[in-house]
Amino acid sequence: MKNINIKILSLLFLASLLTSCKKWVDYNPHDDFRITELDYLKSESDYRTMAVSVYTPIQWLNQAVPVGEIASDNAVSGGENASDVLSLQQIDDYTHTPVNSTLTELWQASYEGINRANYMHQYKATNLAGAAVDFAGKDALYGEVYFLRAYYYFTLVKFFGDVPLFVDKRLSLAESKTLERSPVADVYKQIEIDLNNAITVLPAVQVQKGRATKYAAQALLGKVLLYQKKYDAAAAMLENVISSNAFSLVTDFAGMFLVTGENGPESVFEIQYSNTSPYYNWGGVTRGQGNLSVQQCGIRGLNGTAAMPYAAGWSTNLPTQNLAAAYAAGDQRKNATILDIEAYKAANPSFNITYQVAPYKNTGLYSQKYLPRKGQTSGQLELNYLNNYRTIRYADVLLMAAEANNKATAPNDTKAQTYLNLVRRRAFGDNLHDITTTGAALYQSILDERRLELAMEGDRFFDLVRTGTAAAKITGFTAGKHEVFPIPQQEVNISGLTQNPGY
Repeated sequence: MKNINIKILSLLFLASLLTSCKKWVDYNPHDDFRITELDYLKSESDYRTMAVSVYTPIQWLNQAVPVGEIASDNAVSGGENASDVLSLQQIDDYTHTPVNSTLTELWQASYEGINRANYMHQYKATNLAGAAVDFAGKDALYGEVYFLRAYYYFTLVKFFGDVPLFVDKRLSLAESKTLERSPVADVYKQIEIDLNNAITVLPAVQVQKGRATKYAAQALLGKVLLYQKKYDAAAAMLENVISSNAFSLVTDFAGMFLVTGENGPESVFEIQYSNTSPYYNWGGVTRGQGNLSVQQCGIRGLNGTAAMPYAAGWSTNLPTQNLAAAYAAGDQRKNATILDIEAYKAANPSFNITYQVAPYKNTGLYSQKYLPRKGQTSGQLELNYLNNYRTIRYADVLLMAAEANNKATAPNDTKAQTYLNLVRRRAFGDNLHDITTTGAALYQSILDERRLELAMEGDRFFDLVRTGTAAAKITGFTAGKHEVFPIPQQEVNISGLTQNPGY
């Protein structure tokens, strides 16, 4: 999965433009050396290649992570000036409108993934010629497809609320103009269906790293249930992952986010990135095979000796002093999450570090988890960092299970404490910081721990929204409006979709 070719099927998904040729009975597209949809899905290899293409747009969602932090109290946009990546500045300032390039890309990338998944679903039983192509592992392959479709829809429903829902087939250009938004409850229902279908057929372990597993689907479903406050069901689902003993908390928290720590024992699901064939396109910066947001997190103008491990970047997505102050003394996660560049410079004088102070909204702090490091990119350096996104970690599963058990119809605070304290003991290296409270106080401790454990990983804004605490924590947040982002204006124009309230 590291070497996903993002050009796969680029012609296939333009096939709707070719179908009109069928009325010209004397015309065969092959005469012009054109590839059409009839050339696909003839073999096992075709199906497996297409399944890889369904993964590709998940890489394009890399801006979901900085948005989830910048829109919260964890980070500010930073950058060179007030117009540097204007879309992120507006989200940070809560002045974003339906015309926002970052939000538009998240919408379009998600629906591209859905359309690709739907195409495979459409021809699961038979191909376009009406022939069945059966092979060992086909059901499991489709489990990956349904996992991914659920992931894309979960991204959409978190960001935008009610969204168009279609699952039977890929959408043609004409059909896209007839879309209507479906209620959040209906979208969640479909997500649950897809994940339950995936769970029944996915293997517990995949030979190729980065492919969805049964445990990844169970963990994602647990999260989906938690977001809906279905605590009993969430607790039961997440327990499947915990009781499997397939995962463990790594001792070295910081090392988990290095390239050497990718796909490790704590990884339930990671979005894979690569720099092996460095495709790049400045007109589509999120759509290379590398992780753009790594470059964004880097320190502007950074220089030093060869021994200095970090590479320069754009000073975007800067942690706040508020986040830094939330960590208690002795918590190893602070230095693994936040880099204080002045403190680092003072502690490493032999590196001869120089850098440009972030010109805009400078906090003096940088996102350590995904800070660019030397030797981890190639080609167009800014667009091809190979760092994976740790999308679902075992620590997240433990904290979600703790929350679900605490909020269950029949609360199990003993189990909730156990799971919470496993995370805390890793953070402090002892059991002296265990939480012993119950009820509402324990619930608050779990939410606080989610902030500390998962900071700068894209969850904070959505955690604040789903727990109803966003208005109290985020400057500029308006209750009744900012729980969701605006539907991209061009989608409103093309499909006549209704806009979210307040936008």
